[in-house]
Amino acid sequence: MGQKNLAPILVFVLVSFVLDAVSAQICVGAAGSFRPNSTYDVNRGILLSSLASNVTSQNGFFFNASIGQVPDRVFAVGMCVPDAKPELCSDCIRTTSDDLIKNCPNSTEAYSWLGTETLCMVRYANRSFLGSADLNPVQVSYNTGDITGNLTEFDGIWEGAMLRLVSSVSSDRRFYAVDVTPLTDFVKIYALMQCTRDISPGDCSNCVQLAVGNYQTCCRGKQGGVVRRPVCFFRWDLYPFLGAFSDIASAPPPQLTPPSPDMTKKGGKAISTGIIVAIIVPATVITTILALGFVVLRRRKFYKPMEVENDDDDDDITTPHSLQFDFKAIEAATNKFSTRLGEGGFGEVYKGMLPNGTEVAVKRLSKTSGQGEREFKNEVVLVAKLQHRNLVRLLGFCLEREEKILVYEFVPNKSLDYFLFDHTNHGQLDWTRRYKIIGGIARGVVYLHHDSRLTIIHRDLKASNILLDADLNAKIADFGMARIFGTEQTGDKTSRIVGTYGYMPPEYAMHGRFSMKSDVYSFGVLVLEIISGKMNSSFYETDDHPDNLVTYVWRLWRSGSPIELVDPAIGENYQNGEVIRCIHIALLCVQENPADRPTMSTIILMLTSNSVTLPVPRQPGFFFQSRRDQDPISSMACSVNDESITDLDPR
Repeated sequence: MGQKNLAPILVFVLVSFVLDAVSAQICVGAAGSFRPNSTYDVNRGILLSSLASNVTSQNGFFFNASIGQVPDRVFAVGMCVPDAKPELCSDCIRTTSDDLIKNCPNSTEAYSWLGTETLCMVRYANRSFLGSADLNPVQVSYNTGDITGNLTEFDGIWEGAMLRLVSSVSSDRRFYAVDVTPLTDFVKIYALMQCTRDISPGDCSNCVQLAVGNYQTCCRGKQGGVVRRPVCFFRWDLYPFLGAFSDIASAPPPQLTPPSPDMTKKGGKAISTGIIVAIIVPATVITTILALGFVVLRRRKFYKPMEVENDDDDDDITTPHSLQFDFKAIEAATNKFSTRLGEGGFGEVYKGMLPNGTEVAVKRLSKTSGQGEREFKNEVVLVAKLQHRNLVRLLGFCLEREEKILVYEFVPNKSLDYFLFDHTNHGQLDWTRRYKIIGGIARGVVYLHHDSRLTIIHRDLKASNILLDADLNAKIADFGMARIFGTEQTGDKTSRIVGTYGYMPPEYAMHGRFSMKSDVYSFGVLVLEIISGKMNSSFYETDDHPDNLVTYVWRLWRSGSPIELVDPAIGENYQNGEVIRCIHIALLCVQENPADRPTMSTIILMLTSNSVTLPVPRQPGFFFQSRRDQDPISSMACSVNDESITDLDPR
């Protein structure tokens, strides 16, 4: 195959590589299934939600762990390519984990090799698979374009590149290799192989050889392809991908069989390869640029980019990558703000619909609201970076003249307070749903504190800032008061106290000190509200002392009657032990000393595993002591441990 025959390959590459889209999640059906919200499901969610931070904390970007007890024990592995940027690795692991949970909703085993800016792998199972050279199931996909010209000659060059790559990946201690092989001055073969680091070099070599064979059997003659197996990955294309080739130098083009004399005949006239390339390449590039320009111009009618100034007072938050909407487009989407959904902390929320049919919630800040440009920018740049199923998703924003507008995904069931504190609605939340909401809020805060690229303190966790989707899954909203912490930072102090009294811990309300433990305190108050169906700010008064929910629960706990807290709307359909354990955890969260409060990661384990013994809670913050509280009590009647709670069954 002469270079004249290879040149047209570039034409197809520019129009066909974008078609290589295939689901990367392999759900192992033969491994069995589990019930939604079962113990196995909860354990899987916990393990995968913490995988991103654990993988990037390893210098080699390989991490394995397990959680739970047989038969609900879950094993997982996460891995990125060597030398990947930590933030790209973390994003890739997080996206892949979320996709596995979404696309393999009840599979006890699944794996995925995925990536856009870098490659990563996530695998989980109900068995220990570390060190096992599992080769099945296998997934093969290919690009839609065909190789033109002399396929036999192309195959010779391609197979030589694959032999080099197989040898490289199995001899590299990282089990990772890339290769660039030129076909002509304009066209190159880009290939990547990787094996998981827990198998032997021989097993790695065997796996990638089989992967090459899979591709040849399936897809010979195509312009690229991907083969995924549980312990190895192989991909090749005629263009760079996954950011893997920027530092790779390629060899000179191979000496191909020369055509007669570097000319091709058409209509009896000789046309040189150089002329063909000179015509095809620029024409293709120009056509592609024009097409992309047309798309961009169409989008600019609805969106335009925004740059946020990075002021010293804005917590060193970086520029958002979301899209800015025109105000006229917002007006059209909301039919001039005609459908009001409710009122947030700084303005009203309206329902809207984008031109593509997507329903949205539009938060329009009032011109007299307390949230100024600082808080608005804060919310935009924070939420634009966050992607988690228990956080509301920001789709865009508008900042024109006096208008400050945020466009969120539409969450149909309003906010948690609408159900909890409304006598006509609270009966819709049985204990199973309330327990699920508690777990969802906890997972969302764990992501903010530990698993996102940034360490984020929400500072305004409360029932009205928890939205509920169609399935009553919790989604944390309203990040106008949130703060970012540095890598080594554990706390901060401010003279500007923001948030909602009753959810604030004493060290913040009185001294301006806040940390991750501030959100833990707020979470504890939220849990007590979810169990009781009553607002912290509208509780009892006794003995001439103002009382609150935290104080009331503490008294119930000390008297040995915590079940009296349960909302009568729940009825009798709940497990006493499960409710008592949640009350116990909430009291640990609202302890006066921040150091005594558990982390959110520990809270997740406490909520989902009865093998974790809970410590005895100390006196809560904002405990209003009356005369009766001064009577000594000899024992803690409701201390929960493995012996007193035997029927815990996380849902």
